[in-house]
Amino acid sequence: MSDTFTKGMARNIYYGGSVFFLLLFAALTLHTTREMPKSDHRENLTESVARGKTVWENNNCIGCHTLVGEGAYFAPELGNVYFRRGGGELDAFKNFMQGWMKIQPLGIPGRRQMPQFNLTEQQVNDLSEFLKFTAEMDVNSWPPNIEG
Repeated sequence: MSDTFTKGMARNIYYGGSVFFLLLFAALTLHTTREMPKSDHRENLTESVARGKTVWENNNCIGCHTLVGEGAYFAPELGNVYFRRGGGELDAFKNFMQGWMKIQPLGIPGRRQMPQFNLTEQQVNDLSEFLKFTAEMDVNSWPPNIEG
């Protein structure tokens, strides 16, 4: 091999590396598009789940809570609240949510306060369906502990 590095050698490295990484990117994209539908659970996406997501967004719940690790860290993670407070039973969870939302703010001194959003019973039920949907997603065991 020559001791000098020529323009031709540099060009070949540049083009060869570019082609290699372009092919690698295409292969990873193809792999992702084949694997994503296997982990998708859109069959559980109902009209009430969509309305619940709207309630979540319109009331800026993510401004205080985290959901699957995304959001603010002022209030508890809600990615597994369905299992924590409903035991995996939708009716029990809806009952918990109805009661919890009605008694806000708790007014306990020294504790963070959740505002009263004055949600209707239907909105709370839809929010419950949305939180159930998020709890059933495959999120690689997030959150790391049961209390979020």
